[in-house]
Formats: sequence, C-alpha cells, structure tokens
Amino acid sequence: MSSYQEIRQRPIYKYLMILTFAQAAAFLGWTALYTNFAVEVGGLSGRQNGIVQAVRELPGLMSIVVIYLLLLMKETTLTSGAILLCGLGVMITGWFPSFEGQLFWTFLLSCGFHWFEATNQSLTLQYFSVLEAPLAISRLRAVTALGSFCMGVIIVLLAGRADYRWLFGLVGGVAVSAAFWSFFNRPAPGATAPQRKGLVIRGRYRLFYVLTGLSGARRVIFSVFAIFLLVERFHFSLFEMSLLMLLNNVINWLLNPYIGLAINRVGERPLLAAKYFVIILICLAYVICESAWLAAGLYVLDQLLFCFTVSIRTYFQKIGDPGDIAPSMAVGVTMNHIAAVAVPLAGGVLWMYDYRLPFLMGAGFALLSLIMTFFIRTDRPAG
Repeated sequence: MSSYQEIRQRPIYKYLMILTFAQAAAFLGWTALYTNFAVEVGGLSGRQNGIVQAVRELPGLMSIVVIYLLLLMKETTLTSGAILLCGLGVMITGWFPSFEGQLFWTFLLSCGFHWFEATNQSLTLQYFSVLEAPLAISRLRAVTALGSFCMGVIIVLLAGRADYRWLFGLVGGVAVSAAFWSFFNRPAPGATAPQRKGLVIRGRYRLFYVLTGLSGARRVIFSVFAIFLLVERFHFSLFEMSLLMLLNNVINWLLNPYIGLAINRVGERPLLAAKYFVIILICLAYVICESAWLAAGLYVLDQLLFCFTVSIRTYFQKIGDPGDIAPSMAVGVTMNHIAAVAVPLAGGVLWMYDYRLPFLMGAGFALLSLIMTFFIRTDRPAG
C-alpha cells in the first residue's frame, strides 16, 4: 500500500491539488461576492436573482457534455480548460452587473466548475489504485476546504474596502493563473485504462447512480434549508454565518485526510451506514430544535459527515470497469444535480406550510440511503 508521502510526489497529485485549491478559492469568492454585488450594483430583483441561481445549476445537469468533449480533447486538457473557463467567468463578472450579463457569465463559470468536478473525480480514480484513491481524494477534499477558507478570509478583510470589479478580478485571477500553470505542467499519461467514448450507463452501476442522486438531494436540504433556518428563524447575521462557514472549512481541512484511512480500514459500507444513520438523527433534531446554538452545531456536524461522501466514488472504483470511469463520473455529476434542482422546488413548497417538513423529507432521503448501503458489495463482479 502506498503512503501519502509517496502519493504526493506524483505529478498528477500536484496538478490536481493546485487546480482543486484554485477552483475552491474562486468559487467561494464568487459565492461570497455575488449576492451583494447583484443587489447593490446590478439592482437585480429577487425573481432575477432566482433565475441566475437556476442558470448556475444548469451546467451540473448538463455534465454529460463532458463525455462528448472528451471525444475532441484529452482529459487533462479539458480539466485545465475548465479551470480557465471558471476563472475567466468570475473575473469578468464584475464588469457586467446587468441581469443579462450575470446570466451569461454565471453560466460560463458554472460550466467550468462542473466540468472540472467530473474530470477531477475521473482522473483521481484512474491514476490512483483502489487503496491509494481514498487517501488522494480525502487529501484533495482537504485542499478544497483550505482554498475556501483562505479566500473567505481574504473576502472578509477586503469587503467594503475595494471595488467589486477589483475583487472579482482577484478571485478569478487565482483560477486563471492556476489554469495557465497547468497547461504547461500537465502530467504525462499514466498506465491508465483507455476510457470509453460516449455515454455509458450500465445496470450493475445502478446502486452508484441511486446513492449519487440521493447524495445530491441530501446536500441541498442542508445547503439551502438549514442555512435558511439559521438566518430566518434564529436570526444569524452575515458575520456569524461567515464565521460558521470558516469554521466548517477549518474542520474539513483537518478531518478529511483521515477519511481515506478510515475507508481503507473499515470499508465504504460501514462508513456510509453510520453517516446516514446520524443524518437521520440530525434531520429529526432540526424538527424539534429551539436553540440557535444547537442549530449551528447540527449544521457543523452535517458538514463533517459530508466528508464521507467520497466513499461513493471509491465504491464505484472497486466495482466499475476501469474504462468506464470518465463517462460514469460525468453521469454521476448529472444525476447529483437532477436532485439538486428538484428538491429545492419541492422543499420550498413544503416550507410554506411548515419549516419542519423539508427536514422530514431529508430524513426520508437519509433513511432510503441507509437502506441502499446494505446492498453495497465491493467485490468486483465477474465478466
């Protein structure tokens, strides 16, 4: 078994680490700046802002486009290009505050973000063995948290002291710089299996598809409704929410490296089962929660549990055909976002009747996920 010290010496790891850090920093910076910029400078209405946010999710639904882009270019070329696209979209956002401008540049940066998500997952599973991948993925997720934390601190320090165009330029410039570096430092092709071209959907991957879709549904419950609960019901200020998110990133940065070790030691099924059982309890706790501090604690705990989501990817690596990795990761991102688009719509309607209902729905998703984990088998099927 390779140690982390051996893994970090590989060119592919350095390549993915730098791009992952840059993507996380750029996207966190855009997220932190966008709403205030859209309202204060662009004068966007609530309806227009909702449309922009919906457009931001469209590339996630269209991630299977990656499969066809790979017919035209190498996967590392697409990976570097995706980061460049994301960075350029963020950089130029500050110069086009109009509704139409925000639609276009948000769509562009989101394409880069989601295409990188698919190729990043694919390259990691291709270049690292079954025992190495959990270590590499968990370290890369820690780098994601570190990138988000660093950019969050910069935004907090510069907010209100610099022009939005300068801030967006700085944020996007991080990704653009990393993209240009990566074009000249792409790792040489490794001893990886040739990836199948075109759409690949197999019946024996159905558990991976289901777990990925449910993961998207569960993610939205907490990224949308848990945050909304903290702000609307418990009146968390922007400063308090910023501190809470910075705390989450620090904890994820520190914890993630140990997730890979846990996967190799006990396996995907026990980790995912424990995760979904605790999520059920968290959702039910939200239903009866009357304390702001408890609600904040539940939010942090859920962010910790989200680290275990990498187990779904490493599960696929163990049961999937090595040549199916790239197209399957693209399909996975698409399925994840189908739920991410549908659940907020349903949850928003339920919230109007009772704010507890979306969390009961989340408990239902977690229960279904828990049931699905008992079908996980990591012995590669014959044939």
